Amino acid sequence: MHPSPSDFRLEAVLHALSDPVRLSIIRQLAREGEATCAALDGGRPKSSMSHHFRILRESGLVKTRNEGTSHMNELRAQDLDKVFPGLLTAILNATLTV
Repeated sequence: MHPSPSDFRLEAVLHALSDPVRLSIIRQLAREGEATCAALDGGRPKSSMSHHFRILRESGLVKTRNEGTSHMNELRAQDLDKVFPGLLTAILNATLTV
C-alpha cells in the first residue's frame, strides 16, 4: 500500500522515523537512492524487516516495486517535501550529528 501524498499523516511519518532501524533505512536510501530490501536489512531477520518496510510504506516514506525477484525501495522525498516542506531534510540533518 502506497498512500497518495494527500493521505500522508504527520503522526504516521514521525512514528515511522522514531524507530532506529527504520531511520537507518531512510538515511541509507537518502544517501544511495534505490536499494533492494536485502541491501537495507543489515543482517536482520526477514520477518522483522518486512514489518519495518510495511510501516515505511504505509507512512508514505518509501515506495517499493518489484523488479524480478527483488523488491526495490526508494525514498519518496519529493512527495514528502510537498506535504511537509523541509521535514525530511531537517530530520536527516539532525541524525547525521548523532
